[in-house]
Amino acid sequence: MQRSAQRISFHFHHRPAQLSSIFRRKTPTAFVGDVPVGSAYPVVVQSMTNTDTADAVATALQVADLARAGSQLVRVTVNNDEAARAVPEIASRLADMGVTVPVIGDFHYNGHLLLTKYPAAAKTLAKYRINPGNVGGKRRDENFRTIIQVALDNGKPVRIGVNWGSLDQDLLTELMDENAKSTEASEAKDVYIEAMLQSALRSACIAEEMGLGHDRIVISAKVSGVPDLLTVYRRLAARCDYPLHLGLTEAGLGSKGIIASTAALSILLMEGIGDTIRVSLTPRPGGDRTEEVRVAQQVLQSLELQSFTPQVTACPGCGRTTSTFFQHMAEDIQTYLREQMPVWRQRYPRVVDMRVAVMGCVVNGPGESKHANIGISLPGTFEEPKAPVYIDGKLSVTLKGDGIVPEFLKILDDYVERTYGADRTAALT
Repeated sequence: MQRSAQRISFHFHHRPAQLSSIFRRKTPTAFVGDVPVGSAYPVVVQSMTNTDTADAVATALQVADLARAGSQLVRVTVNNDEAARAVPEIASRLADMGVTVPVIGDFHYNGHLLLTKYPAAAKTLAKYRINPGNVGGKRRDENFRTIIQVALDNGKPVRIGVNWGSLDQDLLTELMDENAKSTEASEAKDVYIEAMLQSALRSACIAEEMGLGHDRIVISAKVSGVPDLLTVYRRLAARCDYPLHLGLTEAGLGSKGIIASTAALSILLMEGIGDTIRVSLTPRPGGDRTEEVRVAQQVLQSLELQSFTPQVTACPGCGRTTSTFFQHMAEDIQTYLREQMPVWRQRYPRVVDMRVAVMGCVVNGPGESKHANIGISLPGTFEEPKAPVYIDGKLSVTLKGDGIVPEFLKILDDYVERTYGADRTAALT
């Protein structure tokens, strides 16, 4: 399907509630475009571009890629005049591609200047992200109020995003001085955390005093270490009811970034804390930016908070599976499912709940296959060369020969149409 013909749109008003029984911390709902953020709705996945925003073509293409991967909100850097001027063009190009994902503007240092100088950008962006630690030096509060006024004039929500590495130095110095004079002085790290919380909550208070609705504010307080992130968000969650955006500020490269993000987000989400998340992975040169979206989705799906794509259960392999055939088959099936999802998501909404098992020998193969919606148990080393296929817990057929993979994919297609096709029929009647 050509990009121009594929419409990417998320309408969460009609999505089912979370799948698990985790009790979410109660918050108001902040609408970012048509995407609701808050405890009454599923946790929202967002991402951020790493293109030069002034390059409207490249940025629009990356936003579209992130949206197609499943990012429900996409943030872009708006750091200079060229970037601000490009925002309306980016939105126009996205509309031409049929991509309706809300685009958020990320502002540091000069946001008060850019939002007032470029009203078209202010009107186009779905939300403004403001870091109260660096909104313009000594006139910090005045510049912050300017941004809030633009948000009020344009009916936009804001995310007040505090970062460990860019704290309000005046506030931090004040708290450090008070702590030094105290007879029960706290550790420096605790003072940093308290400065983060006070900066975020004080800024939210100023925004509300200016007239910004309580339901127009999202807060984040990001650090780069997992234990520190848990401490920050637990304390923040206890001191306010604003929707919270979760994420390590710099998760890192490859498996380190994935593991650190998963560890931090999973614990907080299991505690009911968090309404929107981002996995801030550092991509390798030329790497796929959409990986951060897939990791965020998998965190939510593994916790059974949401379903995004059918899950493939595959054994790790052992001495009974010296052939790599089942590994290739598992990868082929996972790739096939990912490629089919843009079409299946429209035709078969419930297909995201499907579980597929691809197992390598008779030890756990038949059992795991029976627990899945559809599963195949491949022969291990020295086992009889046959592959039983189980559908909804019952043996359906046994495959043999060189055509096992295409035959299984055909069975999979038939199962999806037969089982989930009723969704499409019901939607048309």
